[in-house]
Parts: sequence; structure tokens; C-alpha cells
Amino acid sequence: MTTPNYQKTKIACYLGFITQAIAANFAPLLFLKFHHDYQISLGNIAWISTCFFFTQLLIDLFCAKFVDKIGYRVCVVASEVCSAAGLIGLAFLPEILPNPFAGILCSVILYAMGSGLIEVLCSPIIEACPFDNKEATMSLLHSFYCWGAVGTILISTIFFLILGIENWKWLAVLWALIPIVNIYNFATCPIEYLVDEESGMKVTELFRKPLFWLAICLMICSGASELAMAQWASAYAEAALGLSKTIGDLAGPCMFAIAMGISRVIFGKYGEQIDLMKFMASSGILCVICYLLTALSLNPILGLIGCIVCGFSVGIMWPGTISISSKEFPIGGTAMFALLAMAGDLGGSIGPGIVGHITQSAGNNIQVGMGIGLIFPAILLIMLFILHTKKKY
Repeated sequence: MTTPNYQKTKIACYLGFITQAIAANFAPLLFLKFHHDYQISLGNIAWISTCFFFTQLLIDLFCAKFVDKIGYRVCVVASEVCSAAGLIGLAFLPEILPNPFAGILCSVILYAMGSGLIEVLCSPIIEACPFDNKEATMSLLHSFYCWGAVGTILISTIFFLILGIENWKWLAVLWALIPIVNIYNFATCPIEYLVDEESGMKVTELFRKPLFWLAICLMICSGASELAMAQWASAYAEAALGLSKTIGDLAGPCMFAIAMGISRVIFGKYGEQIDLMKFMASSGILCVICYLLTALSLNPILGLIGCIVCGFSVGIMWPGTISISSKEFPIGGTAMFALLAMAGDLGGSIGPGIVGHITQSAGNNIQVGMGIGLIFPAILLIMLFILHTKKKY
């Protein structure tokens, strides 16, 4: 009997996270382009991120209930189909539909459906594979989102520099090639289940656990802390710091993603030697400081440093919360991964939306919006303190 090639599964999941990074990071690079070309207000631009993460949230709820019945393979192949279709739609629907904003939202919702499925399914698929060092493999999986974000921003920036940002639609179609290729990978790679459908914890069982509710709150704050900065970093670098589009993208969201990836790699390599709770608490404090820098600094360099270091500070929050939850609920199964992803996406939809609307209310002053963003890491610190107290006693 031929031994299953789980390396192919690993590659497919890595490409899946890269696809998710493209979906989450490509459109924000075009926020100001949409604003100027289609006369879409910054308040409405904020709805792009909100719809993206709210759609992922609905998909997470769907996964918690139905994925085990439908099957991992069907759902994960569908994730790549939706991702590819949404990216291609972004290039054409704004011109085809009477309302360009509606075309953008339709495309975003479509690839957000794919991104949501990827987010929920890739972690349990990797966890179920018989790898020797699962913690390192899982950490590397999550870091691929960061490296995918870096690649998306870097390659997009070079493309805009050489061919002009007015040709962004061609790039959207080119990015769609990655999920198109990955359809074949997921259709043919070996896929195992994390737990049997009957043995995994049900949604109602998880919600009866007070520690799980704390984990949900941590994920909401983690998603909001990360995405409020990441989704607006490009616009912040241009509008508030007066940097050019090219320098703004490279120095803002690109360096943010690199810093976040470094944080996750450090945790993956030295996690056993690090007190996770202290690391997360220290990161939360650092995150508050970073938001203060971006909101209050009149010096562009200090503001930019706040943006970049914020990436490092939020890097541990999402995988750290998953790590805590996996340890506390070893048979949480697909429902646990889906509900945690749902909470993270809820935060991801709330955070950028609040920053965008506060920015518009303050006369398009993005620094005021960033100042409101520090509420998320502040609440995360409170949740960590409560969790520490509960575990201690």
C-alpha cells in the first residue's frame, strides 16, 4: 500500500494561507484608488473590510455546524474556487454593474467566503496529518499568512511602480492563478479528520465552558487589534504621514506583515521556553503603545515605527489564543476552530470599520481613528488578566 504524501497536503495548506493573505491584503492597497476613481467615501470604503470579515464570520458559523457532514475536501476545494472567482470578479464587476461600489462588495463577499473556509479548515487539516513536530508545523502554517501578505504587498507595489496602478485589474486576475492552481492540490492531496464527528465537542458544550468564552473575547480583541492597523496602514502612511504610495505600502502594511511573521516564527521556534501568558500580556502593552504612537506622533518616522512594531505586538495574539484553547479543549474539533475563527473575524470586521468611521467623522483625520483603535489591545489585556486569575485559582 502506498504511503499517503502528506507533504502535498502541507503545501496545499500553505498556499491556502497565501490565498487568504491575498484576499485580505490586496484590496486595502487600492482603498484610495477606489476613493478617487469611483468617488466612494472613506466611510463606505471602510465597509469593504467590514463586509470581508463579516462574511468570513458567517462562513465560520456555517463551518461549525456543517463542515463535518459535508466533508473537508469538498469545502476546501470550494474555498479555492470562491477565492479565484472573487479576485477575478474584482477586476470586472465594478465596471459591469451600474454601481461600482456594489461590484466591489460582491467580489469581496465572494472571495471572503473562500478565505473563511480556508481559515477554518487548514488548521485542523494540518493538525490531523501525522507530522512529527505538529507545533512547529502549525506555527509555520500561520506564518505563511504573514509571508503571503508581504508577497502580496511587495509584488503589488512593484507592479504598480512599473506598470502603473491604473492596471491593477490585470494584477487581480494574476493573483487569482494561485487559488486556481491550489484547486488541484486540495482535490488530490490526502486529507484526514482531526476527530470523529461523534467524538468532537459540540458548539453547545463549548459555550458551557467559561474559559472558552474568555478565549472568544481574546480572539475578538486579537482580530480587531491586528486588522484595525493592518487594513489602514497603507492609507495611514499616505494620508497622515505624507508618504508616497510606493513607500507607504512598503513601509506600512509590508513591514507590518514582516514584523508579525517574525513574532510567529519566534513563538514557533522557542514556544516551549516562553511563558505564553506573559508574552501575550507584554505584546498587548506594546500594542497599546504602538497605537498611541500612530495617533499622537507628529513625527512621520515615529508614526511609522508605531505601525511596524504593532505588527510584532499582534503576531502572538491569534495563534497564542488558539494554542491556549487547543490545550484546554483537546477534543474541541472543527467546532472549536470555527468558533475561534468566527470571533477573530468579528474583531476583524469591527476594528477597521470603527477606525474608518471615526476617521470620516473627524474630517478624514486618520490619526484620530487610530487613536480609537487602542481600545482593542486594552480590552485584550483585561481579558488576559481575568484568564490568568481563573487558571490560577
